[in-house]
Amino acid sequence: MNATPPARAAAELPLLRSRLCGDLRIHALEGGLQWLDGGAMFGVVPKPLWERRIPADPRNRIPLAMRCLLVETPDELVLIETGLGNKETEKFVEIYGVDNAAPEGGPVGADRLQSAIRAAGFSPDEVTVVVNTHLHFDHAGGNTYRDADGEVRLSFPRARYFVQRGEWEYAHRTNERTQASYLPYNFDPVEAAGRMSLIEGEREIVPGIVAVPTPGHTPHHQSIVVRSAGETACYLADLVPTMAHLPLPWIMGYDVEPLLTLESKRTLLARAGAERWLLVSTHDAATPWGRARATERGVVLDDVTEA
Repeated sequence: MNATPPARAAAELPLLRSRLCGDLRIHALEGGLQWLDGGAMFGVVPKPLWERRIPADPRNRIPLAMRCLLVETPDELVLIETGLGNKETEKFVEIYGVDNAAPEGGPVGADRLQSAIRAAGFSPDEVTVVVNTHLHFDHAGGNTYRDADGEVRLSFPRARYFVQRGEWEYAHRTNERTQASYLPYNFDPVEAAGRMSLIEGEREIVPGIVAVPTPGHTPHHQSIVVRSAGETACYLADLVPTMAHLPLPWIMGYDVEPLLTLESKRTLLARAGAERWLLVSTHDAATPWGRARATERGVVLDDVTEA
């Protein structure tokens, strides 16, 4: 899939890449890398197949970006996803291979995402809308940050945060299988500050930006569609975590309802291919985005921008 190998360190990725979607300027912000088990990332797909796409390290881990999307609209500055943040322990960072510190000599920020926002010409205080596709730690961890005094604070204090109501409830009703992914200090302080908005089903959050339920990874996961001047981009999130996961049966072992993921992928990718959407990848460490094209074997990418 990738003509160039995936990045093996956050410093190998540019802080941001920008382009237009219709009349809207969008920025792919690199929030760092994490390293997760390749087998878990590809579920039942045999290793000899998935390792052709993303080679594993000696611990069987593969590099995964934590890419967020910043969208400039006429009235709002919208951030889709917030990465992992800066609150985790050294043990956590070692287990998950987290590499997301703010770059030395680059824009100031509590983590690499905040630095990327500044590189795009904005400050975190200028973000007015934050959308979480779900509340796992690598997607919503940057909702908050730990300051120099150890206090947890909102990363985007002027923003309204949006997530599906079902996802919010699911995050507060964990079990032995799901509890490690949901860390309350990533989202409870947002609600306590009165900044969390819970939505239900498909919803236009601001003009041109629509939350579309794509359940499977979690029961109330959503992908985000951006439309402007006849062009459509889709932030896939963990419905299709890397571009290697575009084939319908290539589904993560982390998904709690993989057969539902299959149907969500079937529906969304069919439309994306037919309408030539720009697909934006959350975790692909080489390819931030590419234009979908339908073929007899499924959706493939044209107009690919790589690291």
